[in-house]
Amino acid sequence: MTTVGFIGLGIMGAPMATNLIKAGYEVVGYDHDPARNEILAQAGGHVAGGVAELVRRSETVITMVRDSADVEAVALGEDGILAHSRPGQLYIDMSSISPQTARRVAEAATAYQVRVLDAPVSGGEAGAIEGSLSIMVGGEADDVAAARPILDVLGATVVHVGPHGAGQTVKAANQLIVAGTIELVAEAIVFLEAYGVDTEAAVKVLAGGLAGNRILERKAAGMLARQFQPGFRIDLHHKDMGIVTAAAREAGVVIPLGAAVAQLIAALRAQGDGGLDHTALLKLVEQLSGRARA
Repeated sequence: MTTVGFIGLGIMGAPMATNLIKAGYEVVGYDHDPARNEILAQAGGHVAGGVAELVRRSETVITMVRDSADVEAVALGEDGILAHSRPGQLYIDMSSISPQTARRVAEAATAYQVRVLDAPVSGGEAGAIEGSLSIMVGGEADDVAAARPILDVLGATVVHVGPHGAGQTVKAANQLIVAGTIELVAEAIVFLEAYGVDTEAAVKVLAGGLAGNRILERKAAGMLARQFQPGFRIDLHHKDMGIVTAAAREAGVVIPLGAAVAQLIAALRAQGDGGLDHTALLKLVEQLSGRARA
């Protein structure tokens, strides 16, 4: 089967790479953190000494890194993916970055005859582990078809949403909805607790009605228990809200609720909670309500 190079073996990347190994792909991985490389090796993957070796050994290269700057560095840098690529290679960026950066990378790749897709994901760590991610793909239809066997291993919902950058645009919308939903669930929990309601029972009935959503299903139990280990860090959601607010301004679209939630996430991060799961918005609601726990 195709050899897949996987750059970025963090909370999301490691289980995604592991699922490819389980599906029979030969995976060559690389991360700046040696401990992460060791996890891949223990799962049956091969560790490259750097980007150049990884690209040389792979037919398809995937990146799952932190932000736009990281993608630009690893893809466009002097010692990056494109610099060591060969015509016909497929490069799939699955990070969450700005649509502008995704288009810039795809444009740069044309000079190298490298096929590029932006394919960010939603579903968090649990979805990465389960192989049930939702994957929104931007790029040429033929390239999406070529990548689909790989993407189908990683996600349960794989949809081609348009040209280069479209995947990142849809991901920005996803992050807007997720942040807003977490904030409303947090507010509802603090509201219910203030009245002494059985919150577990309340969450169960809310999840079964029109208010039902994936946050209630997957995140509410941890929120009730005040367990905020990531997951998906506040730091990363802060980055994503910066992407969506900037893109909305560029398009002339007003997102008043989204902008307010972006500020709440920024406030929580400024208090030193950037390493917590994004459901830690609950902590800020408690503080603003004068109900902060010791």
